[in-house]
Amino acid sequence: MTSHDVVAIVRNRLETQKVGHCGTLDPFATGLLLVVVGRGTKIQDLLMGEDKEYVGTMKLGEVTDTQDRDGEVLESHEVGVLDRAAISAAFAKFHGDFYQTPPMVSAIKKDGVPLYKLAREGKVVDREPRFVHVYAHEIREIRPQEIDFRVICSKGFYVRTYAHEIGKELGCGAHLASLRRTKSGRFTVEGALTIQALKTSSKENIANQIISLPDISRMRGA
Repeated sequence: MTSHDVVAIVRNRLETQKVGHCGTLDPFATGLLLVVVGRGTKIQDLLMGEDKEYVGTMKLGEVTDTQDRDGEVLESHEVGVLDRAAISAAFAKFHGDFYQTPPMVSAIKKDGVPLYKLAREGKVVDREPRFVHVYAHEIREIRPQEIDFRVICSKGFYVRTYAHEIGKELGCGAHLASLRRTKSGRFTVEGALTIQALKTSSKENIANQIISLPDISRMRGA
């Protein structure tokens, strides 16, 4: 399921075309997707600019052309023995302010064409590095070939590139094996409607759970 698929479900259930989302989730990712309806679309860019929280798993020893599990494996390496100190040092290099080069499989446009479309044609083009920020990170669990982590980051951050770069720093390569968005601004996945609820609830029940613009302003402290 894509982010656009979710928007289509909301349009159908609420019988309105004025629906958008605030930040694409990759098809293999799960978790929170902010959806704006009606007049809420006016603050779509504002909400999209909020900080995000993700939990994920990176697989060590394999580099893919998309930097995630959906890509073709380009390199395979022995992982060897990695202690927590070495892993912590690698994560620490990608904390605070730094520049990140967007992956070819992204929605950023080059001369009006999304990079992912160029990637499908086998093309690789220069990408402008983007200034990003990691506010906090947590190494949650270390297994022989996998690391579970949590990261709180700025708008425009690519978690797949984060996993790729940390793998490079560790000397064995890595790609993003799973990803779940748990928070966007003041909104959390625990407070979200599930896809199943969207598909089975009545139009009235769904509408009653939409957060109003004044309530959003209060949540954001505006």
